[in-house]
Amino acid sequence: MTSTVPLARPRDRRPHDARPTVFAGARIVDPARGLDAVGSVIVAEGRILAAGPEVLNQGAPEGWEIVDARGKVIVPGFVDMRVFLGEPGHEHRETFASASRAAAAGGVTTIVTMPDTDPVIDDPALVDFVLRRAREQAEVRVHPMAALTKGLAGQETTEFGLLTEAGAVAFTDGRKSVASALVMRRALTYARDFSALIVHHVEEPTLAGAGVATEGEYASRLGLPGIPREAEAIMLERDMRLVALTGGRYHAAQVSTADSVEILRAAKARGLDVTAAVSINHLSLNELDIGTYRSFLKFSPPLRAEADRQAVIEGLAEGIIDIVVSSHDPQDVEMKRHPFAEAAEGAIGLETLLPAALRLVHDGRVSWTRLVEALSLRPADRLGLEAGRLTPGSRADLALIDPEVPWVLDRHELRSRSKNSPFEDSRFVGRVIRTLVDGRTIHSLSS
Repeated sequence: MTSTVPLARPRDRRPHDARPTVFAGARIVDPARGLDAVGSVIVAEGRILAAGPEVLNQGAPEGWEIVDARGKVIVPGFVDMRVFLGEPGHEHRETFASASRAAAAGGVTTIVTMPDTDPVIDDPALVDFVLRRAREQAEVRVHPMAALTKGLAGQETTEFGLLTEAGAVAFTDGRKSVASALVMRRALTYARDFSALIVHHVEEPTLAGAGVATEGEYASRLGLPGIPREAEAIMLERDMRLVALTGGRYHAAQVSTADSVEILRAAKARGLDVTAAVSINHLSLNELDIGTYRSFLKFSPPLRAEADRQAVIEGLAEGIIDIVVSSHDPQDVEMKRHPFAEAAEGAIGLETLLPAALRLVHDGRVSWTRLVEALSLRPADRLGLEAGRLTPGSRADLALIDPEVPWVLDRHELRSRSKNSPFEDSRFVGRVIRTLVDGRTIHSLSS
């Protein structure tokens, strides 16, 4: 599906306002062309003029900015497919402006927002509000997903045609699952007529109940009510059968277990139009990390056993899991300052998405090309967005990364309005040092 909605240029800035720039001597990773080589990237008038080894020593006209990028990595700007915001309704948690600054610091040049706001984004006028507000406030590109069901109640589907026309790029109930198989069947069938994508939180709600941790010995030792891993597998398996029945387009918002990887493997082998994402939290952390009852580590789905974490890493490396998301979900102090079982779920992640993911690269588990594909090209293609590429003529949305710089996360330096990071005080190697949108620098490490 190719989006027919014009991309909203952040703050309506014209791309030719930016100074032409040459990034010389960088390692260029562009999965769209299968390119991983040392070369130069030339940016002018908001577009990529050239990118590759063939332009390494061509120089630049007088007045252009020349950036010595030796030892650095240039990648397409990341497309984060699962970002919760507080606006409208809960601006104290996060706004378009604050989320945009956080995204830019993490090399994320496009964010895709969830409809779990107040009011819920289930009406074309509200989609229009999001797009207009983003144009006014955001430095990065913003695309909204609209609600799959009215009011996120799981009972009646929204008007997919009108919402798509207004600018919605996909349909989801965000943190909620659609319990009714009949409603999901109707949604997949209805969406098929518009080539629309259904994005679903795969957790069987009656099995999950009031659980807050993965059911098993460790949750029992902590005295926390558990959620069986089967809650995810049962919902995902159900949805795969409904996709086969309807021929719809489907994306699992987050998967977190070894069973889910195998279900997806089988579905793809059958030729179903399905993709799936994994959050950086489930790639980086396991259930043992909640041992201090730290509420910043309470997620949905909950953190899993180490065997599941290893399985989703392997699924990502193999391409069975297509996309990596931050699952950025800001919560204020008052929502997190509770006993673990009573605290709100979710954590911020836009700024730590890349540094945490680079651990997999440094460990040799995932290649640079596969990681960048999962962070940029695959989500852009799945949503029909003009993003995720460094091909000549494409929009100059890119990130310059120092892959070897060591640093420690200080929560006070986070740009998000909320500070609920699961990686507080974590040591990382590698970070974004400059981010461009439309060829214009929106973040540099010194700023």
